[in-house]
Amino acid sequence: MFRSRAKTEKAPTDKVTADLSQQPRDPQAPKGRPTPKRSEAQTQRRRASSAPTDRKAATKRQREARRADLARQREALASGDERYLPVRDKGPVRRFVRDFVDSRFYIAEYFLPLAVVILILSVIQVQNIQSISLLLWMGVIILIVIDSIGLSIRLKKQLRERFPDTPKRGAVAYGLMRTLQMRRLRLPKPQVKRGERP
Repeated sequence: MFRSRAKTEKAPTDKVTADLSQQPRDPQAPKGRPTPKRSEAQTQRRRASSAPTDRKAATKRQREARRADLARQREALASGDERYLPVRDKGPVRRFVRDFVDSRFYIAEYFLPLAVVILILSVIQVQNIQSISLLLWMGVIILIVIDSIGLSIRLKKQLRERFPDTPKRGAVAYGLMRTLQMRRLRLPKPQVKRGERP
């Protein structure tokens, strides 16, 4: 009658624990053991993780591995080695797009130098020169748009013919972005000469 309530509650818990060891526990049933303290759970997690005990050495190894990967990527961008290229440049479709773009001349690759020239002309305080610079600016933009539309149409046609079953998502945009870079500054480096068929 005057027994402690804690003792009476402990007895069924022990039975539940014994029963749980014999058969799998129902997810809706009580777990039959107390929830561990946060510090105990964190200690168990730390022990379970396979992280090296020396954190400085692990960080140094990771840094060296990252440097080695970046160096391999730089070499691949210069040589065109497919194995170490970044993901956005890998694959036969992207290689064909690069070769297709590099084998032709595009107005867009001279956009930056032309923009600098037009900007200098527009700064000069002579009405005629400013009018000429504005006309040049409009002409360059219209030519780049026409050139880009022509490239998109030709490139889509070639990709459909050469890679009918390969996914080509983003390939045309990749080619258009490559035309905006000057040929000498393109990465990966051009592997074909102008006029050479890819």
